Amino acid sequence: MAGFLWNLATKQAPGSIRSLIATRNAAQIPSIHSVPHVRTASPKINHCLESANERKVLLARPGVLGIKRGMISWFTKTGMQYAATVLEVDSCEVISNKTHSKDGYSSVLLGQKDKTKNVTNHEVKICNEAGVTTKANYGEFRVRNDECLIEPGVELTADYFAVGQLVDVKSTTKGKGFAGVMKRHGFKGLSATHGVSLAHRSAGSMGPTQDPGRILPGKKMAGRMGGKSCVSMNLEVLHADGDNGVLVVKGQVPGGNGSYVKIADSKKLYGQSLIRLRQKESE
Repeated sequence: MAGFLWNLATKQAPGSIRSLIATRNAAQIPSIHSVPHVRTASPKINHCLESANERKVLLARPGVLGIKRGMISWFTKTGMQYAATVLEVDSCEVISNKTHSKDGYSSVLLGQKDKTKNVTNHEVKICNEAGVTTKANYGEFRVRNDECLIEPGVELTADYFAVGQLVDVKSTTKGKGFAGVMKRHGFKGLSATHGVSLAHRSAGSMGPTQDPGRILPGKKMAGRMGGKSCVSMNLEVLHADGDNGVLVVKGQVPGGNGSYVKIADSKKLYGQSLIRLRQKESE
């Protein structure tokens, strides 16, 4: 009966009636999930070096170079005890500057701790131009613009920072060599019994089998631990002695005793981009 009615409607019916019956296939019918394309205005972001420098969060002055000498217990007047790190600022002088017009960005090159033996010809040249002695360690600090540069030959001491302000200390962590997942990432490890043999400190399962059939990128595994650049942020300055070159900060600093560190103003507190500064001035 159904087939008879279909033949009657499609074959035996007049053409005017057949035109009213939907004969389009599935490919011609629009999906209910289709969304019309709406053209929106794309954000205008310049990817040139000058625009990138304006968006970058920078400080208004460079930092200093120092040496980690160890940790002490610091007592306040009220009897509070804090773990503190002693940093030495020895003969930290400005070597040269990089300007925005010549190099594309503004920065200050510093050197610390006098060194006269085993130096390169390039080090001798740039230090002679600045009128200072060749140094054992060099470091570069980027600043906002050319107005924040410091003349070569100027010495920066420990009292460059004020007591109570916050600083960021950057150094290289201690190298631990090849370490397992329990030491490197804090894995729990496998059970001591219940059938586990010779795999108590292993990582265990690394991921799915057939799907995706591989170990995903970023999986925590055993490998070389330490020896990487690390920043301790927002450390309070407890003591600053420019005559003796001693700077005491609250908390710990990465690296071993005798390692070189870079000390600068807290970027989270004092850092600002040129775009944000212009917006504040316009307000």
